Amino acid sequence: MKGKPATRIELSSAQREQLDGFSGSLSLAHSLVVRAKVILLASESRSNAAIAKEVGLTRETVGKWRMRFADLGIEGLYDELRSGRRRTIDEERIAQVIRDTLEIKPAGETHWSVRTMAKNSGLSKSTVQRVWNAFGVRPHRARSFKLSTDSFFVEKVTDIVGLYLNPPDNAMVLCVDEKSQCQALERSQPILPMGLGYVEGYTSDYVRHGTTTLFSALTVATGRVLTTCKKQHRHQEFLSFLNEIDKNVPEDMSIHIVLDNYATHKHAKIKAWLAEHPRYQFHFTPTYSSWLNQVERWFGLITDKAIRRGSFTSVKDLTDKINAYVQAYNKTAVPFRWTATTESILAKVHRLCERIYGTGH
Repeated sequence: MKGKPATRIELSSAQREQLDGFSGSLSLAHSLVVRAKVILLASESRSNAAIAKEVGLTRETVGKWRMRFADLGIEGLYDELRSGRRRTIDEERIAQVIRDTLEIKPAGETHWSVRTMAKNSGLSKSTVQRVWNAFGVRPHRARSFKLSTDSFFVEKVTDIVGLYLNPPDNAMVLCVDEKSQCQALERSQPILPMGLGYVEGYTSDYVRHGTTTLFSALTVATGRVLTTCKKQHRHQEFLSFLNEIDKNVPEDMSIHIVLDNYATHKHAKIKAWLAEHPRYQFHFTPTYSSWLNQVERWFGLITDKAIRRGSFTSVKDLTDKINAYVQAYNKTAVPFRWTATTESILAKVHRLCERIYGTGH
């Protein structure tokens, strides 16, 4: 016998955007993050059992929050008020704090702080902070964005995502780019090692010994990388790196390379090289969309783990340590898990455009 059908969930664009923010938050309560994920999965017509297995809850708990959302919307995802001391601040004052935070700015400033909002509202700093936390409002934080102006944005996204999610048979997909201006910075004093009760410390001043450009090719299927460091990043160096790639890939496979629109990648001599190597095919990311190139994520890893906090006595010292990191990384390399579909990317861009249009700019 079949049980009662799961409550149907349909989301507006505003609700989906807010739930997306909740599900990826690092500051909201973990329970609220999980409930947001439950509703997002439920909107895909997933069963309670499937959702429970994915998020680590019981089927009954998933059903509870699904019904709460259907009845009350996003407010239903918050815990119900329990008995205790009566609230000393009325709901209208709380609503006013949220409206002021979202809709206006303090005179001469770009955003509210706890202190300026406390002065504006007549509430204490701790009360303002609790209100902001409860509604997931963080005026002190901002993130950058850039919409692509590429006329073939949809076609290029479809092409590259297709390579990631459904690569061609007997083919290798590589993500290629160069990280320029890797600086060999030597700290003016020795690094203070981490100890009990204090973190590692290093001086803010340094001696600059020069720079190098890190050319990298990430194999999408395995996660392994091929790298080389060169003094410059002209078409000559890129051509040399292509020849190095050609020496290290199987001879019987077609090679698909994802890369950005840097002028070096479209130089006449590069086009001539492609004509001489017909098994190679370039796939250019849309303008302002370097996030589509998986090697950019790997650049973030090597910067964080091997370059940013290092102290290097020379460019050779820097390149030696980069090579050491690459050698260790490749021993345990695993592919990045790409889950974004073309539809989800285009939907996110559409929501962003709607938000920008809504601001009147």
